[in-house]
Amino acid sequence: MRSIMTGTAAGLLGAAALCLGAPAPSFAGTDAAARSSVAYCGADNASGLAVWADPAESCAAALEVASAYTKAASSRTGAPATIRVGATTWTCQERQGDPNPYQECVDASDSGRRVVLSS
Repeated sequence: MRSIMTGTAAGLLGAAALCLGAPAPSFAGTDAAARSSVAYCGADNASGLAVWADPAESCAAALEVASAYTKAASSRTGAPATIRVGATTWTCQERQGDPNPYQECVDASDSGRRVVLSS
């Protein structure tokens, strides 16, 4: 009985180590996930994709941008989209990630503001 418990405990610890060692998602051409300014904001209601904001303080705006882009992208396949949220214009398009593609929206007047949608 003791050897079964020991084997089970070792297996659970190994599984936990594998899960905890998983890296944050990364996006091609950037090291966005490693930077502290990037934050996970939640899932887009329409697409279910994860929404990330850079800088992290702009999660509310990021969720609005993601929603607007999801609506605009539904009528286009792969083509870049220009959307407007409030007074801000965003340019959005699909990019190739490593390994999965993702969608990125960049503030047209401030390229430091980005919204990323990923699976």
